[in-house]
Amino acid sequence: MKTLNFSIEEYMQRVSKTKQSMEEKGIDVLIVTDPGNMSYLTGFDGWSFYVHQGVIVVLDEEYPVWFGRGQDGNAARLTTYLPEENIYAYTDDYVQSTVKHPYEFVADILKERGHDKKVVATEMDAYYYSAKCQVALEASLPNAKFKDGNNIVNWVKIIKSENEIAFMKKAAVIAENVMQVAYDNVEIGVRQCDAAAAVYHAQISGTKEYGGEYSSIVPLMPAGIRTSTPHLSWTDEPYKDGDTVILELSGNYRHYHCPLARTMVLGNVPQKVLDLGATVSEGLTAALEGLKPGMYAEDVERIWAKTIAKSGFVKDSRIGYSMGLNFPPDWGEHTASLRPGDKTVLEPGMTFHMIPGIWLDDCGVDTSEPFYITEKGAVPFCNFRRELLVKK
Repeated sequence: MKTLNFSIEEYMQRVSKTKQSMEEKGIDVLIVTDPGNMSYLTGFDGWSFYVHQGVIVVLDEEYPVWFGRGQDGNAARLTTYLPEENIYAYTDDYVQSTVKHPYEFVADILKERGHDKKVVATEMDAYYYSAKCQVALEASLPNAKFKDGNNIVNWVKIIKSENEIAFMKKAAVIAENVMQVAYDNVEIGVRQCDAAAAVYHAQISGTKEYGGEYSSIVPLMPAGIRTSTPHLSWTDEPYKDGDTVILELSGNYRHYHCPLARTMVLGNVPQKVLDLGATVSEGLTAALEGLKPGMYAEDVERIWAKTIAKSGFVKDSRIGYSMGLNFPPDWGEHTASLRPGDKTVLEPGMTFHMIPGIWLDDCGVDTSEPFYITEKGAVPFCNFRRELLVKK
């Protein structure tokens, strides 16, 4: 029995928009390997992205083609709308072979379907598309012309449908619960790993009405001096008096993310941390309230920078990015960023994670808001107090 998250009509609209972008770029065949993009176009859902798999979109074919490992073929039959003749599964002797490569199999699909002399594009910077994939494909299709098709689908999916926004609102409820569980479990004397275990339980159990998913990024929960950098997580050390604890967590509903970051302070915390926390919250609020559709992405960062200028603190990295449907290792969409130089026009239906964290030499503060854009401005997905979470 097939289990589709959206109607076939919605999936086909996504495919149509992708084909329109392909046509504008002079591409006949697009090979999509990013698992989030595969899911976006077809619904495919499986922890099989560690082997070579993908979706092929052809301008003059109605449905995409799925290819992947033989034992994952039934995942395509169960989670996508694709007809049987568009599901191609390769035998297991292709897996990690030294004498043959799965992209030779992909080349055979294109030959069989008459596309071996066309313009073929691949997601050249996708996480699971290796250099050897490109080498094998080009060697097997000597009469094709190749282009870089990176981020074509990503830019299509930057505008969310009402159904997608509804999924992200469900993820937001999970995110709020997850953050509250983290706050309740982070205590002086408690091992960091035990607090992280409670967070994982909350992420996956979700709510009474619906469950959660595994997140594309692990709970980022550094404490003490480890908060001086953004992408560390827990250890098995106990929390101590005076610790700052960054909590960058996420709710996830059917692979649609709603990330949320807050910073806790335990016991007697230095004044510098309190000042930094107030600065980050003030700048975040000003940027959210000042955002309007039609602005450039860089304009939002300018509001933030102007607001915090008087504080003396400086942030030299972006303050946010487009996010939503994705699989490990990232919930970001790799398109628009809220930073100087980004001329992306902000439109209703876009969803962002605004996360203007500041990391100093010995500490850091991270406070964020996931939001979606309407005709009136930015609407936060979550409702969780936007301040340092002080715990004596």
